[in-house]
Amino acid sequence: MVTEIEFPRKLLLAYNAMCKPLCRKLGLPQTAFDILMFLGNNPEYKTARDIVEVRNIKANLVSVNVDRLVQEGYLERRSVAMDRRKTELICTEKAKSLMEEGRAVQQAFGEKLFDGMDQEARKAFMKTLNSIGKNVEEILKGEY
Repeated sequence: MVTEIEFPRKLLLAYNAMCKPLCRKLGLPQTAFDILMFLGNNPEYKTARDIVEVRNIKANLVSVNVDRLVQEGYLERRSVAMDRRKTELICTEKAKSLMEEGRAVQQAFGEKLFDGMDQEARKAFMKTLNSIGKNVEEILKGEY
């Protein structure tokens, strides 16, 4: 039995375990893969600062891995008009096939999580998860 405290950590470990073979095949560290998938799955986020703030990855790790992804042709840096200090990170064509493989792993991970659960149990879990999500948002806004 996994406790409420252990669950997020074990969930992340399980996700990383499922991604490991693809990362090995691509020759990418898990952090670089995660950054690329984050940018590909969330096009509203475009900067290294977004990655640091939203994904809570240390700035030096983001910097090193973004540099690698740029060097390997998965990302491009583009200056933002009217703000010479800001640089956007854009996924390249080369990144698209990698992201398709990554999304397939993410899909398989999601399916594995619900393995053995009927539709009613899935709906109940998602309802509970949504309620917890709302409560977390309230806590983050100081509404507790």
